[in-house]
Amino acid sequence: MSIASPSLTPVAGGRLRWVLADSVTLTGRAFQHWMRNPGPVIFSLVFNVLIVLMFVYLFGGAMQVPGGGEYRDFLMPGMFTMTMLFGIGLTTIAVTSDVDRGVTDRFRSMPMASSAVLIGRAAADMFFSVLTLAVMVVAGLVIGWEAHGSTGDTLQAFGLILLLRFALIWVGIYLGLALQGEAVTGVQTLEFPLGFLSSAFVSPDTMPGWLGTVAEWNPLSSTVTAARTLFQNPGVVGDSWVVENAVLMAVIWPLAIIAVFFPLAVSTYRNLSR
Repeated sequence: MSIASPSLTPVAGGRLRWVLADSVTLTGRAFQHWMRNPGPVIFSLVFNVLIVLMFVYLFGGAMQVPGGGEYRDFLMPGMFTMTMLFGIGLTTIAVTSDVDRGVTDRFRSMPMASSAVLIGRAAADMFFSVLTLAVMVVAGLVIGWEAHGSTGDTLQAFGLILLLRFALIWVGIYLGLALQGEAVTGVQTLEFPLGFLSSAFVSPDTMPGWLGTVAEWNPLSSTVTAARTLFQNPGVVGDSWVVENAVLMAVIWPLAIIAVFFPLAVSTYRNLSR
């Protein structure tokens, strides 16, 4: 009777199940925190809707859409993308809070998959991003925004917006691990300048030449322009390469961000408390 040699496949499969199980647990932990303290979640959703209402009804009458069209149709793809940018601060605060309270070190000392800490955070924030995007779509529909593209193009636009958010999650995780104290507040402070220096609210064509070029090459602008193109919303103007290839750049930019910040986040996490 021969004894079979041990196989590496079950070990690898068992480790994957271990990582997935721990990641699901930590994702659920984030959900429980939101249910116990829903205030920040509700405030974030309401704040995004208020920004939409403010720009459409207070500033919209003074805004000129390049090529013509309603400002609300021009604005909503930009606001969808801006809410993904606002998520950096939420991720950073959540990660920093766990680090400062010693929760992250506690997780690292427990018999659990260490990668699950980062995966669980990323998964929870992606779920919240989907919820945020859904609320924003409802708000857009209420004020009269429409996606005129095909169903496939519309889904592709939402996919590109969420791809950008996934990339920005790793920026937030890295900053949350690397920064301390009041420096975290600076992350949220910088979100608005970065967002305004894009095509989210106004066309780069209305800016001084050099500033318009910077805005066009802002990663947010590529996602915004790609979304407007796929939604068939107004305001897609410009003959620069980055504008004409916005859909491609809306994929390249997030992948480049992930390529930089994912390894930085992993490395910083491994070196905590050393």
